[in-house]
Amino acid sequence: MIFLKEIVVMEMRAWMVQEREFMERADEELEKVNAFYTGQEGELMARGEALLEQLRILADVKRILADHAASRRARGLGHSRSMPPPSPSPSVNGSSGRYLLSSGLASPQSMSDGSLELQQAQVSEGAAVADEVMAALERNGVSFVGLTGKTKDGKAKDGGGKGRGGGGGGALQMPATVRIDIPATSPGRAALKVWEELVNVLRKDGADPAAAFVHRKKIQHAEKNIRDAFMALYRGLELLKKFSSLNVKAFTKILKKFVKVSEQQRATDLFSEKVKRSPFSSSDKVLQLADEVECIFMKHFTGNDRKVAMKYLKPQQPRNTHMITFLVGLFTGTFVSLFIIYAILAHVSGIFTSTGNTAYMEIVYHVFSMFALISLHIFLYGCNLFMWKSTRINHNFIFDFSSNTALTHRDAFLMSASIMCTVVAALVINLFLKNAGVAYANALPGALLLLSTGVLFCPFDIFYRSTRYCFMRVMRNIIFSPFYKVLMADFFMADQLTSQIPLLRHMEFTACYFMAGSFRTHPYETCTSGQQYKHLAYVISFLPYFWRALQCLRRYLEEGHDINQLANAGKYVSAMVAAAVRFKYTATPTTFWVWMVIISSSGATIYQLYWDFVKDWGFLNPKSKNRWLRNELILKNKSIYYVSMMLNLALRLAWTESVMKIHIGKVESRLLDFSLASLEIIRRGHWNFYRLENEHLNNVGKFRAVKTVPLPFRELETD
Repeated sequence: MIFLKEIVVMEMRAWMVQEREFMERADEELEKVNAFYTGQEGELMARGEALLEQLRILADVKRILADHAASRRARGLGHSRSMPPPSPSPSVNGSSGRYLLSSGLASPQSMSDGSLELQQAQVSEGAAVADEVMAALERNGVSFVGLTGKTKDGKAKDGGGKGRGGGGGGALQMPATVRIDIPATSPGRAALKVWEELVNVLRKDGADPAAAFVHRKKIQHAEKNIRDAFMALYRGLELLKKFSSLNVKAFTKILKKFVKVSEQQRATDLFSEKVKRSPFSSSDKVLQLADEVECIFMKHFTGNDRKVAMKYLKPQQPRNTHMITFLVGLFTGTFVSLFIIYAILAHVSGIFTSTGNTAYMEIVYHVFSMFALISLHIFLYGCNLFMWKSTRINHNFIFDFSSNTALTHRDAFLMSASIMCTVVAALVINLFLKNAGVAYANALPGALLLLSTGVLFCPFDIFYRSTRYCFMRVMRNIIFSPFYKVLMADFFMADQLTSQIPLLRHMEFTACYFMAGSFRTHPYETCTSGQQYKHLAYVISFLPYFWRALQCLRRYLEEGHDINQLANAGKYVSAMVAAAVRFKYTATPTTFWVWMVIISSSGATIYQLYWDFVKDWGFLNPKSKNRWLRNELILKNKSIYYVSMMLNLALRLAWTESVMKIHIGKVESRLLDFSLASLEIIRRGHWNFYRLENEHLNNVGKFRAVKTVPLPFRELETD
């Protein structure tokens, strides 16, 4: 009996130890959750206060300028017959904003004519407007350079210049410049900054000190930045609310499971009360701020239209319909059928034999390859979208895409299938017309190019207009790389272009053939063997690498002279050198240039492989808990990563084909070139997944789930 009692006592002690360990671990997790929630809540509260301050500044400036502009227009009507009107400042639209404000609203030229009374009225009005604007901005914490105002006893104070009229006969003094800080992310914004500095220099030098400069674009961009900042703030509040509700549910389920196993109800009740009193469960600051943001956004940005406001603040994902899936299957089946028909007709006609029509084969090869490579790339992008969604990689946040207009994998598959279906249908019709002896049959591929160009630039809201415009905007940013801020979508697309050099060469030939009017006489040799064609092909071979290197240099300057950006630019420079050497070897196939190709291409390949594995994918970490990978992995099967590394290595060595003396026919050579181009696109699609996986894990590790929008109004230190 005593033995049984000892066993019971030991079991009770063991249960008590386990219960104590469980509660200690639960307390640790609760403290972590509370600490994270409190920190994030404080940051969001501070961000909300800063945004409210920014909005008050913007509203005050717009109201003051609008009121005085209206009074100037009303008074100007009374004096229009007697004298020319004074130089007006641009009116402020009630729904726009982003201005650079400088003091004084009348110019010396306007005071050289007319009555003295009107001149004095204009001077007084300019001073009143400037004082009122500065007072409103000073109330909101904006300071000035060269500020001139009045002290509490009514005397003038000097902040860097003479008094505004000291004695009544002095020149009108420029009080200050209100700084609205808009990042120079585009050439237009950079020009505004240069113009702003130029005006400030002229004002400091005394040239036209009373000139009005109210730049409408500055206020427009400021208002847009504030609107985007409110949207980002609301997104952060929504995520923090989800964090709170998920953790409350998690603790509740954990405690229920513990009670079921241990039957210790009292301890869990005490801990449950502790959870309810925790900041992440009991605080309502986030809810209140979210409601306040909704009201402010409706009032200032959507004209009190709640439905429109919610479209901005809570963009809804478009509902998936079975129609897209049906169309994907329809176009895919049609493409396969038409391709089989075309292959049979081409075989019967003997076009692709050694004695076939060489000119037709050249035209078809370039046109078909161009669209086929585009379609393959879109298809692989659809596969990327499917994998990113399946593994919960937030690609829309990484690329800064809107969730209600971003492509889904079904949309990408539909675009790919429809492109190939249309192209093969055009080729079948073209072959029928050619066999029938119809004149200008080869103009049909040209019509296909015009159709595709028209769809790309179509201004109507059809055929994924938001995606088409986003693509054109990104391409503009790439082509003019030094003049635009480099975003993730920009250099990601530029990397895609480095894998599409064969596509660019096909586009070069197609443009030469159709736009030069050479399809009338079929002299295709002029677009393949001409000296200008060869020079242009040389430029195209390294142009995508050149754009990407410029992006790296811009990021080097913007990101505090990060040496990694210079190293990344060096990778693309080495690729340009290797491409130039291979081009020279094609023109002069000597032993010397063979060795130069091997040396330059091998060096570039090693450079690229290192950057792929270490920088872009985050692999080859000797201290990682996953051997030669990284600590955090999304895919559960580690062997996939090792296979992917070997596949990337093999596909990076495709350039070795250029130094091999493979004696094959014309058709087989074209087929080999197309296959190698396709393999490079497949390698790029394979690279895309791991690149975004690494980016996503970096964001998760640093708790980045909401973009940071720079605020336009910033405090300016006085000289």
